[in-house]
Amino acid sequence: MSKTIFVLNGPNLNLLGEREPAIYGTTTLSDIRQNCDARAAELGFEIDFRQTNFEGELVESVHQARKQACGIIINPAGYTFTSVALLDALKMFDGPKIELHISNVHARESIYHTSLISRVATAIMIGLGARGYDLAIDAMAGMVKAS
Repeated sequence: MSKTIFVLNGPNLNLLGEREPAIYGTTTLSDIRQNCDARAAELGFEIDFRQTNFEGELVESVHQARKQACGIIINPAGYTFTSVALLDALKMFDGPKIELHISNVHARESIYHTSLISRVATAIMIGLGARGYDLAIDAMAGMVKAS
């Protein structure tokens, strides 16, 4: 079995650290990636960490995960609420899937309250800031080892 966890990030997350720091904090995506790599290594896993602003690329990453990953941690960002294509791709991934959001989307405007992705997620992490990624890796490692 693969020991690779795909960590997928959607649009605008490349601007973490400078984009609305009152909501998303000052941690950069590069910082998050380094933390994910380190935490996964401690647990005996590898990370394939990706970010894209393009829906089709995110869908393609999920397709690749079907053959290469034991689990997916995904912060779909704006595609959470709009992408049926991403939902359909995630339906085809048989392993555990964690939907992750840095902010508490339920404390924000109503447009952020209904996730399409939650319908297929094994678990959801919301509002834990950048630390949510480390916690998601811990949770994913537990889910993979339990299966």
